[in-house]
Amino acid sequence: MSEGGVHVHAPHEEFIHEAAGGHHKHHSLNQWVAIFTAILASIGAIVSYQGTRIMNDVLLYKNDAILQKTHATDQWSYYQAVSTKAHVMQVAVALVAPKKAAPFQKKIRKYIAQKKVIKARAEALEAGSRKADRESARLDRPHTGMALSLIFIQIAISLASITALTGRKWLFIAAAAAAVLGAGLWGYALWLV
Repeated sequence: MSEGGVHVHAPHEEFIHEAAGGHHKHHSLNQWVAIFTAILASIGAIVSYQGTRIMNDVLLYKNDAILQKTHATDQWSYYQAVSTKAHVMQVAVALVAPKKAAPFQKKIRKYIAQKKVIKARAEALEAGSRKADRESARLDRPHTGMALSLIFIQIAISLASITALTGRKWLFIAAAAAAVLGAGLWGYALWLV
């Protein structure tokens, strides 16, 4: 304390006073930025997890569609082979004497019955492939929204970080706007699921 009742702080007391809230307005903005960034990072982690999970499902359905299409193609090849055998038997019936045609006609009937079963299997596999492909496409739509959401959340985090360094409130407002846009895209993506 100096003469005349005026109190003068030593330099280390000034530092302690400032650290305890001497620049309360600037310190308060940094606190809000820290809380905001932590919340956005948590939301970003959730969005990233959901987007990854959905993309895994997209790929599983797409793989299932391809697998069923491959099996359907195999069945159609088998159908064609059986059809060829039936045609060969029909030629044999035409070339042999009518008394010797019975075994060939029996094989023709067998091949015609086989073709019906093979065709039904191939069509069922193709239908399953189309269904899996549609499900893959349906799930891919929200994944795109989640990816865009994550981009805006990351932009918001970046802007908030710059706000902490510069103390510019308008950057914090821009970060909040990017966060709201990111959250909106996330909500829309969840609605599409």
